[in-house]
Amino acid sequence: MRQAQITRNTLETQISVKVDLDGTGKAVLDTGVPFLDHMLDQVARHGMIDLEISAKGDLHIDAHHTVEDIGITLGQAFTQAIGDKKGLRRYGHAYVPLDEALSRVVVDLSGRPGMEFNIGFVRARIGEFDVDLINEFFRGFVNHAMVTLHLDNLSGRNAHHQAETVFKAFGRALRMATEIDPRAMGAIPSTKGSL
Repeated sequence: MRQAQITRNTLETQISVKVDLDGTGKAVLDTGVPFLDHMLDQVARHGMIDLEISAKGDLHIDAHHTVEDIGITLGQAFTQAIGDKKGLRRYGHAYVPLDEALSRVVVDLSGRPGMEFNIGFVRARIGEFDVDLINEFFRGFVNHAMVTLHLDNLSGRNAHHQAETVFKAFGRALRMATEIDPRAMGAIPSTKGSL
């Protein structure tokens, strides 16, 4: 049962995340940030991860704290759900196109947080959503999931398409990395013997 539920309460946000890594791609999302809900739905659907996320945040200021803290809480839930990593593939990658946009995401369940974020958005906002917050979301996730993550948008002239290809590729890369490798049952996928 690779599942976890985490609640995070601060003076800025109250967040609940439930994750099932062996799900069917079902998402129940109520973050108060509609564009983020749309992106998280892509992660669930393409990652075959069941996600339940609810958040109340200081959106009267802006969406920064809410988006970042959702990334943090999702990372904490992911770490708990993944367990000791025995028998996992460990690495995952995906290329995802959407019309003119193409993104690549590569993940390593390394136990070491690290992120390379190479996305030059063609505009600063997607509707009301500040694209800078995408970096904040992934940084929060990486630091608390303890993964190495490379996010590259290789082409795109539409910021919505750029973001959507990144989140879809992220879901697919996670799906690959968290799959059980039938040839490595019970083994830690590292020469060090631990991750």
